[in-house]
Amino acid sequence: ATCMLPFELLLSNPLQFFRVEVALEDINDHSPVFPEERVTFDITERSDPGSHFPLEGARDLDIGSNTVQAYSISPENQYFSISYGTRSTGKKYLELVLEKPLDREEHAEMSFSLIAVDGGSPPRTGTTEVEIVILDVNDNPPIFTQEEYIGEVLENMPEGSVVLTVLATDQDSGVYGEISYQFSQAVGQTESAFLIDAISGEIRITKPLDYEAAQSHELSVRARDGGGLSAICKVLVAVVDVNDNAPEVVVSSFSSPLPEDTAPGTVVALFTVRDRDSGANGKISCGLEDQLFFSLRPAYKNYYELVTVSALDREETARYILRVTAADAGSPPLTSTQTFTVDISDVNDNAPVFNQTSYTMYVRENNVPTVFVGAVSA
Repeated sequence: ATCMLPFELLLSNPLQFFRVEVALEDINDHSPVFPEERVTFDITERSDPGSHFPLEGARDLDIGSNTVQAYSISPENQYFSISYGTRSTGKKYLELVLEKPLDREEHAEMSFSLIAVDGGSPPRTGTTEVEIVILDVNDNPPIFTQEEYIGEVLENMPEGSVVLTVLATDQDSGVYGEISYQFSQAVGQTESAFLIDAISGEIRITKPLDYEAAQSHELSVRARDGGGLSAICKVLVAVVDVNDNAPEVVVSSFSSPLPEDTAPGTVVALFTVRDRDSGANGKISCGLEDQLFFSLRPAYKNYYELVTVSALDREETARYILRVTAADAGSPPLTSTQTFTVDISDVNDNAPVFNQTSYTMYVRENNVPTVFVGAVSA
C-alpha cells in the first residue's frame, strides 16, 4: 500500500551522503476490470434457492477507498442476487446467489450485467456480461481438494517442468462428472508462463522463471464439469532464487592521477556493490589484491572507499594497477572484478644533486678565450 521511490544523493569535495525517499499517493485513475468480458454459467434447473456460484472479482490497480467497493446487477431480476465480502480467512469472495427455483421450460437462458464500483470521487465502474444457460439434472458442482494450492519452483528449472497438480472432484456420474481445468486470465497478463493440462490438472512452466522479475505468481484455476458447473481455486507459485547474478561494481567517483605528495587516508575512488539475487546469493564481500599503499574501507551501506594508506613516490612507482574483487556468498560463489589504474603525478620534491661533491680542472696559462676547461653534471 505504500509506494516509495528511494535514491541516494552523493556530493563530493567534501564527500557527503543523503538518503531521499519520495512517497507516491494514489489517485482514482483506474477503473475496475473484470478478468473476462463475458461469463457463462450452465445451471441445472434443480439447483436449490440459496445456491452460490463463484465469480472472479474485478481488479482495480488503485488502493484503499479507490479500489472496488461494491457490486450490483443490472437489470435486477427475481432469480439472482449478488453476494460479496471477505471471509474469516481474509479471502475476498464474489458469488451469484440463486433466489428462487429455475424452470428451463419457462426460461432456457437469461443474461444481465454485473457492475463493479470503486470508492473514488467520482466513482469508476467496470462491467462484465453474465449469461445463464439453464440445464437439466446436473446438481453437483466440482469441488477442489484445496481452496488454495501453494508450490515452489527454482528459477532455473527448464521449460516443461511440473509445478504442481490441482484436483477437483464431482459426485455426479457420466458427462456431468467429467471435469476439465483451465486458467482464468489475470488482468494485464499477456503471455502466461504456465500451462495447465485440461484433463489431469497438471501445471507446468512454459519458460524459465526469473526471481528478480517476479518472486511469486498468482494463478486462478477453474474446474468445470460436463454440465457447466464450475469451481475456482487459487494457485500461488513461489519462485526460489538461485545464484544466477554476479555482483556488480558501480563506480561513483575516481581520481587519477594522484600527486605523489597525497596524504595517507585520501579517498581515491568511491564505489558501490550490488547483487540482484537475494539471501546469501546476494550477500557481497569485497577484497583488494595485496597492496601496501592502498586499502578498502566501508563507507555507507554497500559503498566502499579506496584510500591511500602510506606516502607515494612517483620516482619509485609511477602507476598502480588496483583490482577490486566482489564475491557473493552463493554456492558456488560468483565474482566480478573492477580495475582501477592510478597514475602518480610528479611534484618538485627532489633537489638537484651533483654527480661529484667537488671537481678539479686544469687550464694552461695564456689560453685563448672560450677554450674548453671541463664540465659539471647534476
